[in-house]
Amino acid sequence: MSAEEKPAVTLEDVLQAENLNEAWAQVKTNAGAAGVDGRTVAQTAELIGTHKEEILQLIREGRYRPEAVKAVDIPKANGGIRRLGMPTVLDRLIQQAIHQKLGPLWEPEFSEHSYGFRPNRSAHDAVRAAQAHIQAGKSWVVDIDLKAFFDHVNHDRLMHPIGRKVRDKRLLRLIGDYLRAPMRLRDGREEPRGQGGPLWLPRQASVGPLAPRCCASHLRFAPSPLLANIYLHPLDCELEKRGLSFVRYADDIAIFCASERAAARVEASVIAWIESELKLPVNRGKSGHGPCDGTALLGFRLEKGGMIRLAPKSVERLKLKVRELWYAGQSLTSEELREQWQKYSRGWWGYFRLTERSRDVTDHSGWIRRHMRKCFWQRWHHPRGRRNALKRLGLRGQSLGMAYSGKGAWAMARHWVLHHALNNRTLNRHGFTLPWETATT
Repeated sequence: MSAEEKPAVTLEDVLQAENLNEAWAQVKTNAGAAGVDGRTVAQTAELIGTHKEEILQLIREGRYRPEAVKAVDIPKANGGIRRLGMPTVLDRLIQQAIHQKLGPLWEPEFSEHSYGFRPNRSAHDAVRAAQAHIQAGKSWVVDIDLKAFFDHVNHDRLMHPIGRKVRDKRLLRLIGDYLRAPMRLRDGREEPRGQGGPLWLPRQASVGPLAPRCCASHLRFAPSPLLANIYLHPLDCELEKRGLSFVRYADDIAIFCASERAAARVEASVIAWIESELKLPVNRGKSGHGPCDGTALLGFRLEKGGMIRLAPKSVERLKLKVRELWYAGQSLTSEELREQWQKYSRGWWGYFRLTERSRDVTDHSGWIRRHMRKCFWQRWHHPRGRRNALKRLGLRGQSLGMAYSGKGAWAMARHWVLHHALNNRTLNRHGFTLPWETATT
């Protein structure tokens, strides 16, 4: 049976109790903050418990209208702002239910070179594939940056392939409503999303290629990677037809060539094809070609021999986060500081442990611990508090006189007295560990 002959997904399939229950379990796992209606996951559960049949009937009759997505501005590492939208918990549930039924229909058709948010594929797989291309001698990389991809997606071009598999007009209308959902700003105004207005689908948060760009722990949503894969599938087919070596992770596209001349030629022709055939603008300022060790892929940099290392920007983001997590002015207990650090650092290392040069991480261990010591020194507040803390940590005699030092906190964090009081063993014993070190002990 061909793809065209496969049974179409209907609204009834989406609203099956088993599918909705699975979707709700995923929404609860993802958690996240409330949308424009102000309802948390728990409050939405109460709403559904009371009005479930009414909500389902509205959806069946085509009278359900998605809420606007809540605008949230997140600072980028380079100083810019990334605007994200957060749907209501109820809309997350409905969209997750749609996603669960649509995804399996396209999965068998997607390219082997596409890795973004697909079953049994990961960002690590994409980086390993890129490594294999480089080791095969293709060490020139063409990076294609699509300008605000989800704000420029052509709805008609996107809905056409969806319509081949979804023939239920009610479901198509619901998907279209999500695509057109406006963005509600902090002042209450709503912005039409134009050609954009992505269908927002919940995904499990991770410290992967998306998370380093957005450090707000309550944001666990991204424009649907499924829609990105559907829309960009013709690009995959075109690159395969040309016999090019490439890796695509959602809208991150890297093409590998054997020479600078070939890379320049591929860059020009592929950009022209994307703008002509997909009607997507390419950010020429961020796109380009160069040797592999001068570019980054999903947070990693690959050397000419294929060695996987941390990209410089990944190190910068780690340092920004360390400064944030060990800022002494937070209203957190020591236990909460520890839990906050462990949650972030374990997730970070879970992703970036793919690096094949351990010094990319371990070279920063001392600097990170210095921030820990600085934080505690500042939280001890005044000479008496510092003296008492040093005594509790086992210091005696003249060493306690450093509690009255006029040195700044950053300087004291390097002083032998504080190093003795909060040595690595003590920090580790109390859970202030560095996962890349504990993993090797």
